[in-house]
Amino acid sequence: MAGGRPSSGCCSLQDWSVARSASSATFGPWRPSVAGDVTANGLPVCPCPEAWSARADRGIRVDTLFWARLLPGERWRRVPAVGVALTLAGVVAIVIRAICCRIRPCENLRVTSSMSPRDSALVRAARRQSVPYTPVWFMRQAGRSLPEYRKVREGVGMLDSCRRSDLVAEITIQPVRRHRVDAAILFSDIVVPLAAVGVDLDIVAGVGPVVARPFRDQADLDRIPELTPEHVPYITEAVQLVLPELGATPLIGFAGAPFTLASYLVEGGPSKNHERTKAIMHGDPQLWNELCARLAQISGAFLRVQARAGASAVQLFDSWVGVLSRKDYETFVQPHSAAALSAVADCDVPKIHFGVGTGELLASMGAAGADVVGVDFRTSLTDARARIGDGYAVQGNLDPALLFAPWPALEKVVRSIVAEGAQSPGHIFNLGHGVLPGTDPDVLTRVVELVHEASAH
Repeated sequence: MAGGRPSSGCCSLQDWSVARSASSATFGPWRPSVAGDVTANGLPVCPCPEAWSARADRGIRVDTLFWARLLPGERWRRVPAVGVALTLAGVVAIVIRAICCRIRPCENLRVTSSMSPRDSALVRAARRQSVPYTPVWFMRQAGRSLPEYRKVREGVGMLDSCRRSDLVAEITIQPVRRHRVDAAILFSDIVVPLAAVGVDLDIVAGVGPVVARPFRDQADLDRIPELTPEHVPYITEAVQLVLPELGATPLIGFAGAPFTLASYLVEGGPSKNHERTKAIMHGDPQLWNELCARLAQISGAFLRVQARAGASAVQLFDSWVGVLSRKDYETFVQPHSAAALSAVADCDVPKIHFGVGTGELLASMGAAGADVVGVDFRTSLTDARARIGDGYAVQGNLDPALLFAPWPALEKVVRSIVAEGAQSPGHIFNLGHGVLPGTDPDVLTRVVELVHEASAH
C-alpha cells in the first residue's frame, strides 16, 4: 500500500458486482464516490476490508462509521467489547470476507450519473463542441506502468488476457480508477482479431506479434476469412461488463489499421524497414490490395463489434504507416483505412485515426474518414492543424519520454500543449505515442490533474 491507496485494484467485475449487491443488501445503498473517501451519508465507499484500512491510513475512522451504520444512533457505543468482537467475527468475516475472499482490494470507481458518455468532455471535444476542460487519456494507459496491471497479468499470456472478458474489463478500468482519465480504452491488441479468425500468431514478450507462417503469395489469402461477431464474443462480454462501472465515462474501442496488420503478416513480426511489405505493395499491387481489403473488413468489423456493444468512440491505429511517402499512402493505404472506418459510419461514434511518424500524412489520414486526427510528438498541434484544416479535432501530443523529466520541465511542456490545443475547438490531450513501461504512474495522475486545472474555464 502506497500513498493510502490499496496496492492493487484488481477485483474481477463479476465478483465486484456480487460484492456490491451483497454489501448494499446488508449495509444499505451503495454510493461510490470520485472525490471523497466516504459517501454523502458517511459510509465508506468500498466493500473490501483492505480498502477500508487504506482509507483509515488517511486518517478516516471507517471502523467507527462501519459500526455506526450497523448499530444506529448511540447504541453502538454501549456494546460490550466482547459483543463487538463477536459481531465483528460474525458480520465481517461471514458476510464480507465470504464475498470478497476470491478478489483483491479495489479502489472506488467513478460516480454513475445521469449524464450519458455521449455528453462527456471527450466525445464533445471529438465533435469539436464546447467543453468545460480539455479531456485527457493516454494510449497504453492500461499497461505495464501500473503495478495492479502487472499483478493481474502474472502467469497469463497477452493473447489469453485479451480473450478473458473479466480480465479485459478489470484492466480496462484500472487507469480510470487510478488516474481519473476522461476515457477508458478497451484492453486488447491489434492482432487479436487476426488470431480470432485463425491466423497462427503469438505476442512474444519483448518482441511483439510474431506470425508463424508469414503471408507472401496469393494462396495465403485463403488463410484470412471474414471476421464476424461470433469470432470475438469475449469483446462484447467485456464491454458489457465495463460500461456499468464506467457510468458517464466513455469507452473507446480500437483496431489496427490494414497497413500495420499487413506489415505484421508479411514481415512475420515487427520490422524496421518493411522491405517485404513495400516489395509486395509495389511489385504485386493486386495481391497487396486483396490482402488489405480483407484486413480492412477485419478491422472494420472489430471496430463495429465494440461500437455496437456500447463504445462511445473508436480509434484506428496505424503504428507503422509513417514509413510511407504521402503518395504511397494515398495510393496503397488510404482506401483501405477508409473502408475500415466506414464500417462504423452508421454507429454515431467519433472516429480517431492515429499513426506514428505521420506528420506528412495527417491531411490524408483525416480524409480517410476520421473525425479526430492523432498527432505524434514530432509535429506540433499548430502545424498539424495547418495541414489538416479546421474540419477535424486533434489528439495529442506529449512526448512519452518527457514523463521521466523533472516535474517543472514536464509541467511547462504540458501547459504549452494545453494552450496550443485551445487555439481551436476540438483538442483531446494524449501522448504522442504509448505510455512507456517504466513510467511512474503517479506522474500520469499529476498530468491528468494539471491538464484539467490548466484548461478549466
